[in-house]
Amino acid sequence: QVQLVESGGGLVQPGGSLRLSCAASGSIFSINAMAWYRQAPGKQRELVASITRGGSRNYADSVKGRFTISRDNAKNAVYLQMNSLKPEDTAVYYCNADIRLMIAGSFGSYDYWGQGTQVTVSS
Repeated sequence: QVQLVESGGGLVQPGGSLRLSCAASGSIFSINAMAWYRQAPGKQRELVASITRGGSRNYADSVKGRFTISRDNAKNAVYLQMNSLKPEDTAVYYCNADIRLMIAGSFGSYDYWGQGTQVTVSS
């Protein structure tokens, strides 16, 4: 059983900072790409940032220069440092991971999601 557990969301004023964390647990062989998505009320879920196992990063244009994604492969964890937050960053943030498992004697890669953590940017 694999789980992704997020933490670090909350209420912050415009211009403030938050750091989201996500840790994967279970019978994990390895983790390929990890990412953060967000979904605002009435909107589709969108990619915020992603990072490969080797550390290559990709960001949505709306967060470039303000957000930084990082990971700790030894801890099966991914982080999102969010600075200069704006009201339009308000959303539920979801952790996503492409996880390699052995099931019934065969390896395969499976997509997992966390439960989501609320980020609210408001004065």
